[in-house]
Amino acid sequence: QVRLVQSGGGLVQTGGSLSLSCAASERTFGAYTVGWFRQAPGKEREFVAAISWSGGSTNYVADSVKGRFTISRDNAKNTVYLQMNSLKPEDTAVYYCSVNQVYWGQGTQVTVST
Repeated sequence: QVRLVQSGGGLVQTGGSLSLSCAASERTFGAYTVGWFRQAPGKEREFVAAISWSGGSTNYVADSVKGRFTISRDNAKNTVYLQMNSLKPEDTAVYYCSVNQVYWGQGTQVTVST
């Protein structure tokens, strides 16, 4: 069982930055690939970014986040981060971290105002 606890997020104006954190209870967290997903109102959950256990491979599915979002991890702290810069109103969503899409964080609201 992996428990994921998210922090960060909130309200920011267009062009601003926010950072999300995802801390795991499991010591072997460092062995997992961790992903960030988001779900906007009325839309399906979408994959945003993922990072391998070694931190050496990152993948972005959404073209709209390339060059703006950065995923990183600190295995010593059992934590994965999502740095979001140049935020746009369309980035507004509830963001979730996940391990293998089996274990999920509680979700964090990110709202970008115009």
